[in-house]
Amino acid sequence: MDHPKPIRILSVEDHPVFRQGLSTIIGWESDMLLVGQATNAVEAITEFRDHRPDITLMDVRLPGTSGTDALTAIRGEFPEARIIMLTTSDSDGEIQRAMRAGAAAYILKSMSKDELVSVIRSVNAGRRLVSPEVAARLAEHMGEENLTTRELEVLRLIRDGYRNKQIADQLAIAKTTVNFHVKNLVDKLGANDRAHAVAIAIRRGLLQA
Repeated sequence: MDHPKPIRILSVEDHPVFRQGLSTIIGWESDMLLVGQATNAVEAITEFRDHRPDITLMDVRLPGTSGTDALTAIRGEFPEARIIMLTTSDSDGEIQRAMRAGAAAYILKSMSKDELVSVIRSVNAGRRLVSPEVAARLAEHMGEENLTTRELEVLRLIRDGYRNKQIADQLAIAKTTVNFHVKNLVDKLGANDRAHAVAIAIRRGLLQA
C-alpha cells in the first residue's frame, strides 16, 4: 500500500530557539517533512527555489528585508506558493500587507502546537486562514479609510522630523497641499495631532519606528 507523500515544509525564522521548536514540532508529525530552514529573506528565496516546498512558515519580522517582502518576491516567481505568516505581530497594517501579498494564512506564535499543525494541513489542502486573534484585530479597523500613498509619504517625513514647509520642498508640492494631507491622515487615524498620528501608525504597523 502506497503512503501519501509528506507535506514538505520550509521554515523561515531568525530566532534560533523558535526555529528549533518548529523543527521539533514538524519532526513529530508523520505527514510532514522539514526540507529547509532560512534565517532571513535572501536565504528564504534561495531555499524556496532549491526545495519548492508545499508550505512555507514565514516570520514577518526578519533581519533586513521583511518577511512580507520575501513573501511578495517568492510569490512573484512562484504564484502557487503557499506561505503561512507566523509571527508575534498582530498589527493590522502588517496583517493587511501580508494578506494582500497573497499569504495563505496569518497566525500568531502564541498558538498551540496542535493548532499550528492543523493550520499547516488546512493550508496544504488549499484553504486560507487567519487566527481568531488576527481576525479580531482586522475587525477593529473594518470600514476605516486606508491612507493613500501620498499620505504615507507625508507621515514618514513627519516621523523623520520634517515640518510642513520642508515636506512640501521634499515632495515638490505646495505647503497648502501638505496641510491638506496632514489634516486627512490625522482624521483617518483618529489622532489628536501629527505626532499622535505617527505614534498610532507605528503601533498599527502602517509605519516603521
